[in-house]
Amino acid sequence: MRTIGAAELKTVLHHRMLIERLRQTFRAGVEVPLRHHHTVKTYGENDATLLLMPAWEIGRTIGIKIVTVFPDNGAKDLPAVQGSYLLLDGKTGVPQALIDGPALTKRRTAAASALAATYLARPDAERLLVVGTGALAPELIEAYTTVLPIKHVLVWGRNPEKAQKIANRFHRPKFRIQATDDLEGAVKGAHVISCATLSKQPLIKGEWLQEGQHLDLIGGFTPEMREADDDCVRRSRVFVDTREGACKEAGDIVQPLASGVLTPDDIAGDLYDLTRGERAGRRFYDQITLFKSVGTALEDLCAAQLAVEMVLHNDTIR
Repeated sequence: MRTIGAAELKTVLHHRMLIERLRQTFRAGVEVPLRHHHTVKTYGENDATLLLMPAWEIGRTIGIKIVTVFPDNGAKDLPAVQGSYLLLDGKTGVPQALIDGPALTKRRTAAASALAATYLARPDAERLLVVGTGALAPELIEAYTTVLPIKHVLVWGRNPEKAQKIANRFHRPKFRIQATDDLEGAVKGAHVISCATLSKQPLIKGEWLQEGQHLDLIGGFTPEMREADDDCVRRSRVFVDTREGACKEAGDIVQPLASGVLTPDDIAGDLYDLTRGERAGRRFYDQITLFKSVGTALEDLCAAQLAVEMVLHNDTIR
């Protein structure tokens, strides 16, 4: 069995390649049972979450991701998300690879948002705002600058020093990047707003949104979490990664559904619909679009398959 660590995964799993593979996999589909979601008491300020995410492609591969989310890890200078991914042979069940879970999750999550943006963002979008300073922020910057002509990136976080550290990591002639402490002003000036936080209270207000913007919500993966307010939902054409996951787990969808701000029919489509051409994404230039993701095991399986393929390819040519 091959072990693929975070550093090796980053060298073999390039964003452009992964985004296109995700597009193909959503079109084709795989078997994805509803993931297991368990609350784990920690006796700390916040409870932890245990996620078990299986998926398989009949006759090819079986995969399962085991993930923990400990919100208080930031105070210990540790990532909130930990875990591993196990890939098995789909014909024999023999383990093929053990892959670093957080690295795989970050890569596929950013790629899924970038994939959605190819349908929902304006094709001439040049200004990106990343809200959140966790481990996903740099991945989002890399993924979005791969698929859109981004020339200016702003990073906002509750801790300005962390935002500045992320900005300092990038020295690309393709785009300028800066930290900002003005969230409202940054939202109003962005073409694409990507949020990856653990917030339980809305950070983005609908009154701030401008015509033609695309709002990408990633962080709220439980019904109690929220990154955007009801006005954002009211003003937007709403899409999700999967209806089953978002309508059950994502606070930015679950809460508006419960209050009547949003109805199931108001959700214009998911990534299956978009990649298969069954639903149109952005319908006109000035439309505001919203994409809410909670993640799906399809994305993990797709990314793990591609990673193993590339590792084996590199081994062959050495």
